Amino acid sequence: MPLRSRKSNAPGDSASSHRRAPSPRRRDGKRDERGALRRDAILMAALAEFSDRGFAATRLEDVARRAGIAKGTIYLYFRDKETLFQELVRATLTPVVGNIEAMGKLDIPVSMLAERIVRLFVNEIFRTNRKDVIRLMISEGRRFPKLAEFYYREVLSHAIAGVRALVSRAVARGEAPAALARFPQLIAAPGLIAIVWNGLFDRFEPLDVEAMMKAHVELLFGPRETS
Repeated sequence: MPLRSRKSNAPGDSASSHRRAPSPRRRDGKRDERGALRRDAILMAALAEFSDRGFAATRLEDVARRAGIAKGTIYLYFRDKETLFQELVRATLTPVVGNIEAMGKLDIPVSMLAERIVRLFVNEIFRTNRKDVIRLMISEGRRFPKLAEFYYREVLSHAIAGVRALVSRAVARGEAPAALARFPQLIAAPGLIAIVWNGLFDRFEPLDVEAMMKAHVELLFGPRETS
């Protein structure tokens, strides 16, 4: 006896088929949202593991355990540990660098711009876990030159270009010494000191980072005029 054919599920055959089939757009949107949340969880777990253990000692299985996922899930988003670290750098610091580049295009007194950069550094880097990424590069960059090269290309080169642009205009207006255009790293120097100090010596002598950086701006450009 031939098997009785099942009722067709073609569109329009029954109202129940419409109830069972959610919109592909809605389904894909939820899947994308879950994927983005899982990717962020992996990145935050990686930052914690890299900060605790260093790059060499961190294992992907430890990252997965901290993120609450299977190790194999990491490979759906990142090719290997080096790629994971690179994406961590890109995700955490690229938005801040974009802000610095945008500031470099503003035509306002350099002392005002420098103070904005100070606030940006304090609020968006030093008071967040972004500083841990910079601390990792300071400690691990020499041992892993490919990571240092990536960090320079993705972060430092853009930040330096933005700062050099604003300083060059300031030099042309007589607002800054010419040496700053050659060495824009001088503006960022107290930020690096603050991150190193925080990791090593803050428990002995806490550092008022914002006040120190404002003092640095005053030393470079002179005190702000008040009306």
